[in-house]
Amino acid sequence: MATSRRTMPLAGAAAAALVLAGVAVFTVSNAGCASAGEFVQRGQGLELVGGCVDPADLPAAPSTPTVGTNPGSAVERFHQTSP
Repeated sequence: MATSRRTMPLAGAAAAALVLAGVAVFTVSNAGCASAGEFVQRGQGLELVGGCVDPADLPAAPSTPTVGTNPGSAVERFHQTSP
């Protein structure tokens, strides 16, 4: 009887994992995107060509740096540390 008490949680976890895996496969297969797109190198950067991302939905890139020109200053802004 002690063995069945130990296997029930394992069977429940395995069943939950199987259901979640099935939901993930169903979601990906019905995502509605015919082309995943590809990254193409142009100049010094990469550009996503194709895919389901609409460029109008993305925020605009900042035209000037919002923090000082020190290379580590952006990280310092998030960590709230002083130089």
